[in-house]
Amino acid sequence: MRLSNLIRSVLVAHVCAVGALAFAQESAQPSPADYQKFDAVRAFLQARNARDYAIAGPNAIDEGKYVELGGIDQWVTIRGENRDNPVLLFLHGGPGDATNPWSYAVFRSWLRHFTVVQWDQRGTGRTLGRSGPSVAPTITIERMVADGLELTEWLRESLGKDKVIVLGHSWGSILAVLMVKSRPELFHAYVGTGQVVDETRNLVVAYDEVLKKAQSLGELRAVDELRSIGRPPFTDGRSFAVQRKWANQFEGADRFIAEMLGLGYFAAGYSLRDVHDWLDGQQLTADRLVPLTSELTIKDLGGRFELPVFVIQGTEDFTTPTILAREFVETIEAPRKELALIDGGHFAVFMEPEAFLQELVQRVRPLALTR
Repeated sequence: MRLSNLIRSVLVAHVCAVGALAFAQESAQPSPADYQKFDAVRAFLQARNARDYAIAGPNAIDEGKYVELGGIDQWVTIRGENRDNPVLLFLHGGPGDATNPWSYAVFRSWLRHFTVVQWDQRGTGRTLGRSGPSVAPTITIERMVADGLELTEWLRESLGKDKVIVLGHSWGSILAVLMVKSRPELFHAYVGTGQVVDETRNLVVAYDEVLKKAQSLGELRAVDELRSIGRPPFTDGRSFAVQRKWANQFEGADRFIAEMLGLGYFAAGYSLRDVHDWLDGQQLTADRLVPLTSELTIKDLGGRFELPVFVIQGTEDFTTPTILAREFVETIEAPRKELALIDGGHFAVFMEPEAFLQELVQRVRPLALTR
């Protein structure tokens, strides 16, 4: 899901609102002392987050490092309360929406049950900060899959595990599917959420689902605006923006995005340069990958899997429609396949992390403990 423009506008509003509340004064121009106060507030909140989300214990792991993947350094974090727990490799969506800057809060409870690995993919976040935008020509689906498999091999060796669990969100579900199809022996299971199934059908199905939701709620303005743009394919960006606006509102995504920005802006150890790289990577990576993913169909992403497949989906996902996720699970072949629905939409994994964790612990974690 492409969020970069919305994220930038919300971030500007967020920073301006904080500044206005903290430094309101008669002069329209803040003084240097005002900026120092704001920096002090940010430093205080970063230190608080470092303390509140710290991991302790004799067998805990909390590492962030650059790992060479595909010829460039890429940022990887590894966090968990017990190194003996199964390793869960989380692949972020977007393309380009790195989760490392803000998910320290969302995934904190997961660390009791899993060693959670997050990766700023090629062209995103701190990986972009290290390499610069010159890597853009190398941002292809094939290269991203190869990077992900290299990372998996490195994790197996460095953490002493035979296999890992891979969880992909949105674009990350495409990446994870292609990784497990290529090297199923590296993984205990595949878990998808915000599952991408058929990009050629996605917008039309999503439009129909959003319109149905608007009608069921009696949201006349939404109905009028959606009918005015008509069903996809869209011929202009405005039409896509209208559909996305109402999908976000019905999913509660606007609230999630605001919370995400606050967590990212006050993340421990993150500089303003890191925040800029996080935002810039969303646009850079999306520009390269969206044209490549837009033609993918269920023939590319479905079919036969040689490992267990789980899709944990929000009941009302109007971005990667839940109806298509159900179709995906029903039509694939796998040694074991399950669809679990939880409250929420496209960002259910982040907005309902405890419900999502419960499904992981009950359905997926046992597979990694018995092998």
